[in-house]
Amino acid sequence: MVMKVLFAGTPEVALPSLELLAGDREHFEVVSVLTRPDAPSGRGRRLMPSPVKEAALRLGLPVLESDPSDPSFPDVVKATGARYAAVVAYGRILRQPVLDALEGGWYNLHFSLLPQWRGAAPVQRSIWSGDTVTGATVFRLTKGMDEGPILSQSTVEIGPDENAGQLLDRLAQDGSRLLAASLEAVGEGRARLVPQSPGAYEVARKITGEDAHIRFDVPAFAADRQIRACTPEPGAWCLLHAEGGRDDTGLVLHVLRARPLPADDRAAPRDLPAGRLARTKRQVWVGTKSNPLELLEVKPAGKKAMKAADWARGARLADDAWCG
Repeated sequence: MVMKVLFAGTPEVALPSLELLAGDREHFEVVSVLTRPDAPSGRGRRLMPSPVKEAALRLGLPVLESDPSDPSFPDVVKATGARYAAVVAYGRILRQPVLDALEGGWYNLHFSLLPQWRGAAPVQRSIWSGDTVTGATVFRLTKGMDEGPILSQSTVEIGPDENAGQLLDRLAQDGSRLLAASLEAVGEGRARLVPQSPGAYEVARKITGEDAHIRFDVPAFAADRQIRACTPEPGAWCLLHAEGGRDDTGLVLHVLRARPLPADDRAAPRDLPAGRLARTKRQVWVGTKSNPLELLEVKPAGKKAMKAADWARGARLADDAWCG
């Protein structure tokens, strides 16, 4: 049986699932693609289509950009001819009349092991909290946020140096196959929906630009987790005081890669105050509450990303330069 599916998604992370479903014509017919409307982007604030819209047009699929809060939206959904919906990072709340519009239901791919990390930023929060294992979950959408019954899950280990973008890319690929297999099971009547375990679970709040302001008054491992969780979006940053003074506002310095140094690292400076920079020709460190954090790659304001050592050589840093 070929399943008539409405696909709902917006960012690049949804593309593996869309492309897999659209390419598997033996099992699926993607009858329409629901995505968010074109949004201003870049310095010129030009209206740009979402990555999902671009992919849908490339694949020759009809695109819907209707407002799901509009009272007529359930009828729009029914008119697509879909019986099921696959959702990956669509980014809009769907009311109960919309969920009821498709007889077969709406099935969401979420990038955590639910019920842990419900919410907008599960991958980032998982890294920031120090989790070593995470995964993907396919569940049926209900009116509660990420609270619907679970069809399937897969797990992955989080690499010790992995950032949120890298982990999300892996989960998007693994999750696309999990979503397709789950939909097949639903269509064939083999799916078993398991209610989520009750309890109090941490919510994965969206990470803001201010959240990404790096703290160095914490142990090095905590600063490293914050940097990896905020990379590539919204981008971990600090204020650089290159001349050592604490009266100026500082210049924004993005930190793209860093690593906490072990206590027995002989090359690192000892007793480096939190936020204070130290450097040699080949290495740059910043003090934390524990051991120094080695900066590996940075992006100064208005410049390209570069090795931290290359940046430091041209930055004319004072001996008491610091980041805060």
